[in-house]
Amino acid sequence: MQQAGVLDVGCHSALLTVARRRAGVDMEQVLSRKVRLQLHETLDATGRLGKSGVRSVQLAVAETLADDQECLPEVYAFATSVIRDAPNREEVLAQVARATGTRLRVLSGEEEARLAYVAARRWAGERAGSLLVLDIGGGTVEIASGTAKQPRTALSLPLGARTITRDWRLGEAVSSKRRLAEVRDHLGDRLAEVADLPRAEPDGRVLACSKTFTQLARYTTAGGRRSRKTQRLTIEEVRAAVGVLAERGPAERGRLPGISRHRAGQSLAGALVAEALMEACRATSVEISPWSTREGLLLERLGALRTKGSTHR
Repeated sequence: MQQAGVLDVGCHSALLTVARRRAGVDMEQVLSRKVRLQLHETLDATGRLGKSGVRSVQLAVAETLADDQECLPEVYAFATSVIRDAPNREEVLAQVARATGTRLRVLSGEEEARLAYVAARRWAGERAGSLLVLDIGGGTVEIASGTAKQPRTALSLPLGARTITRDWRLGEAVSSKRRLAEVRDHLGDRLAEVADLPRAEPDGRVLACSKTFTQLARYTTAGGRRSRKTQRLTIEEVRAAVGVLAERGPAERGRLPGISRHRAGQSLAGALVAEALMEACRATSVEISPWSTREGLLLERLGALRTKGSTHR
């Protein structure tokens, strides 16, 4: 049975996923292996990855691919914005390759947006019409929209949760309403500058496919107001979450239901970005899609294997 593998090295983890296609199922996961990372703690003021960060990436890549490499399919290994946008990116990639034998690739932000759209559309089903896909990463935000299998618009903006946390010092509690207003104005102004920013269509769907949106949805359902099976998040709920997160430091945020302690420091900035995105794109609510860039890569690689297999019959 044909299988495809993707190793996704991000700020908070290195995640190996192997999937296969079988009758009636677009993609079925057969292996998942994760190693936790905290690369944001090793970045200097310029975004350069320090020695300890490089070493942790080397160890994570080696561990995720260890023991049974001969049993794995060909693995597409890539790094997200924390490495892609680092001033010493080429040095990091070279050191990881020398230490592990695996050369991490980097995708442009626009390509990440395209793949997130491909995955979200497949997850939404064949009958999905107009789609707007929002993805908040650590360094960047990806936005894509369209009505076909491939997006009409795919954008990447430097407004990720880690970026906004660093630029506006939002890792700790924020008691000043004026400061929150300044961040909101900044985000709104930056998004207003994007001439081709897509908007939610009246008869379309808005899908959110990132950890930021997922944990916000988990937080809003944890109080019992709605069933945990509900996968929708409203802009009113996001605004309420901003108020709660702003009052707390990272340790307290990490104890809130649904908020990951690994991402607690960036959770306020993530909520502010989510709010700004939804406002700018005129989305009153979003559906949470569990599939994003990684799944888009897996789907396309499985599709390529299928095409190759059909050609050789």
